[in-house]
Amino acid sequence: MNALIVSPDTETRAVIQRLCARRTPPIVVTKEVPPMPGGDGGVALAVPGLIFFDARGDAAMALKSLEQLVTRYPKAMILLLAPTHSPELLIAAMRLGVREVVAAPLNLLELEQAIDRVSERARSAAREEGKILSVVSSKGGSGATFIATNLAYALATIGQKKTLLIDLNLQFGDAAIFLSDARPAMTMSDLCAEIGRLDEQLLESSLLNIEPNLGVLAASPSPDPDDSVRPDHVAAILALAKKHYDYVLLDVGRQVNAVTIRALDSSDLIMPVLQQSLPFLRNGQRMLEMYSTLGYRRENIRQILNRQDEDSPITVGDMERGLGHRIAFQIPNNFDVASASINQGEPVLKLARSSNLSKGLIEIVRSLTDAPVPGAKSIIRRLFVRNAAMTD
Repeated sequence: MNALIVSPDTETRAVIQRLCARRTPPIVVTKEVPPMPGGDGGVALAVPGLIFFDARGDAAMALKSLEQLVTRYPKAMILLLAPTHSPELLIAAMRLGVREVVAAPLNLLELEQAIDRVSERARSAAREEGKILSVVSSKGGSGATFIATNLAYALATIGQKKTLLIDLNLQFGDAAIFLSDARPAMTMSDLCAEIGRLDEQLLESSLLNIEPNLGVLAASPSPDPDDSVRPDHVAAILALAKKHYDYVLLDVGRQVNAVTIRALDSSDLIMPVLQQSLPFLRNGQRMLEMYSTLGYRRENIRQILNRQDEDSPITVGDMERGLGHRIAFQIPNNFDVASASINQGEPVLKLARSSNLSKGLIEIVRSLTDAPVPGAKSIIRRLFVRNAAMTD
């Protein structure tokens, strides 16, 4: 792993270099070339996977420099050296993605332990773990469960990705019935009751299998009065699921509590579902404010506009201006097809493959996975097939 040390203190740089050099394998400290005149920052000779950032001194200048580094090296992990008397600096740094802080003046043991944790996270990230997508309802009736279930099916079938759907709507969650009328052998509550022996085999045996590539961990058919699903349970299940699935989709619902926050903390993308109306716009604004408070980065939030209607008095542009955030995906309004899908417990792609709804879902899958459009053929191929048929 390459590392970049950003500190004006010569002794601090020397200490960090010695610690990096004696590790097995060693962490290679790279240098940053100074910026050209008029530039906004230098460029490292080798792309760093780890940045030691000394935030002592002027807090405003430190945060400005840190933000530039995060933008320049978005995949690098930041190890922050910070004074203990500046909670405002720490909160701002965490919002920029910093997750490892060592108090200054430096304690060598604490610094070594922090490097150990960062190195372990780097090794874990290199194992190509799956992505966690949280589909969130901006307001009741948004269609978030419909989107989550059908997107999971599309990822498994169109994207050919091993996909797990987890119903985290612990108050009357019903994601499973959108895909099947079969009764699950176990639910999220049942699995959490056995959390002490959680492993891949137990997780697999808890699922309702929809397709070879798609399993559903259903919510309990009744509310969770005993709080049997706890944040640490969710963290353990997601950590295991990431190792064995390409995509883990979470139907989060509208609840904001310790369980859902832990799920959102673990998510690679948060996907709020809205519709073209003033109440949805207002709730969408509140959700973005909440996500900012929780430290979630805006680029990891992908808004989905469900039941998109060209004739709506509130346009897509109006929604984007009101939110101050781009609408990433649009699912066209097709009430008849959606209603038939829900009532029959069949995914839209299985029931009406050529519908606008299916095409909207396929566009999301393509964006996430670079999957080809099914059935798309070039003009040359279509002409070739037609001519071959005519000569037979």
